[in-house]
Amino acid sequence: MAYTRKDVSTLTAAERRRFVKALLEIKRRGEYDEFVRMHIDHYVSDGDGGLRSAHMAPSFLPWHRRFLLDLERALRRVDPSVTVPYWDWTRDRSTTAAPWTKDFLGGNGRRSDHQVTTGPFAYSTGRWTIRENVTDGKFLTRDLGRAAAPIALPTGSDVERALQDPVYDTAPWDSTATRGFRNKLEGWGTGSGSAAWRNHNRVHRWVGGVMLGGASVNDPVFWLHHAFIDLLWTRWQTRHREHRYLPAAAPGPRDRQYRRVVARQEKLPPWDVTPAQLEDVSRIYRYA
Repeated sequence: MAYTRKDVSTLTAAERRRFVKALLEIKRRGEYDEFVRMHIDHYVSDGDGGLRSAHMAPSFLPWHRRFLLDLERALRRVDPSVTVPYWDWTRDRSTTAAPWTKDFLGGNGRRSDHQVTTGPFAYSTGRWTIRENVTDGKFLTRDLGRAAAPIALPTGSDVERALQDPVYDTAPWDSTATRGFRNKLEGWGTGSGSAAWRNHNRVHRWVGGVMLGGASVNDPVFWLHHAFIDLLWTRWQTRHREHRYLPAAAPGPRDRQYRRVVARQEKLPPWDVTPAQLEDVSRIYRYA
């Protein structure tokens, strides 16, 4: 039977406690840091050589769908009642409301060094030391809204512009694609500065701190953010039922994306699964 992922703003106090407790337990076991390492290893950009499976590519959405499922399965091995909630940042836009409460993810980082000092993931609790990182920082950091150069979270209109595009993705299948739902949702735009960060990317920038790079998984809000991104993919799929993941076939040897993107029926590293197999997850979970 499919289980339900809920809006974080609707969780009961008991549901919040169970989610936090399960996260802290897989962190204690060392499992959580394996997720951080995996994300760092697959954070490959357009400018790098080789296959891009997790970012700046068509498989951005199925890759993170499977990544979320693996994390959720780890949590449910600890507590079968736990599911990953989603954070609808088009509606919950305050820096003090869900998910930024003391009994859940904690709040913003302090001004001096952006260290998070409240909630169960504060460094002072001794239960959330960062061990896998692209820097030598040991504590969780956030800069909600970017105090020095403020930006706003994406709006419902920003999301709607992505959802309206009936085509999943288009050539050149990277961060420069100007058409296609995937890149409009992933958020690689044109221009410079904050204007170029849209939807998914803009939220990472808005949270700041460790959410800015390949080690973004170190902030538990990563999962709530990507659960909402996954929910938006399901909404796109429902709206455009005749359209599917693209590319359907791998780019040929003369294409600059040859062996650099994952086609619909190709294996999606590091798993033995294809994007096609991840298109329908209705038997596993649904969204409230």
